[in-house]
Amino acid sequence: MAFSLLFAAALSASAPAPVWAPMPTGDALASQIAANDARLFWAAFEGCDAKVLPDLLTPGYRMLHDKDGLAIPDRDSFVAGMEKRCADRAPGGTDAGYKNRRMLVPGSRTIRQLGNWGALEEASHVFFEWNAKESRWDMVGGARYMHVWQWMPAEGRFRLSESLSYDHGAAALYPGP
Repeated sequence: MAFSLLFAAALSASAPAPVWAPMPTGDALASQIAANDARLFWAAFEGCDAKVLPDLLTPGYRMLHDKDGLAIPDRDSFVAGMEKRCADRAPGGTDAGYKNRRMLVPGSRTIRQLGNWGALEEASHVFFEWNAKESRWDMVGGARYMHVWQWMPAEGRFRLSESLSYDHGAAALYPGP
C-alpha cells in the first residue's frame, strides 16, 4: 500500500500541472475569433482542407441550418463530409475543378463575450462559385450566421461548439448590413 502511494505521488510530482489560461477579452478576444473564423471558412471553401477542422471544433460541434434543420450533428460528420467534398473536387472526382469562395460582408461582424467561457460571433457572408467558362467569380447567394465559440482554458484557445446558419437566399447587395 505504501509503495503504491509513493509511486502515485512520484507520478503526480513529475507530471506538469495543466495551465489554465484566462480567456482573452476585448480586442484580443475579437482577434482570436476573427482568425478562427477565417481558418474555418478557408478550410470549408477555398482551401477545401478537412484536416484543419478537428482542431477548430469541439467533439460535440453541431450546425443548425435554416434550410436543412440539423445539418451537421457532430464534428466527425462534418470532417467526413468535407473529406468527401474535397475528394469530389480533386482531379478525377465527380465534381473535379469546382471552386467556391466565401466572403465576410465588411462591417457585419459582432463578437460578444459570453461570461468567462466563450463568445458569440454574428455576421453576414456571401458565396461565390468559379465560372470557368467566363473566367470569373459569380456571386451565388448569401446568409447570416451565429457561432458559439467555447474557451478551452487548458488549451488556451477557442473551439467552435455550435453554428446557426440562416437567412439563406440571393446574395445581399454588397456591402450589406
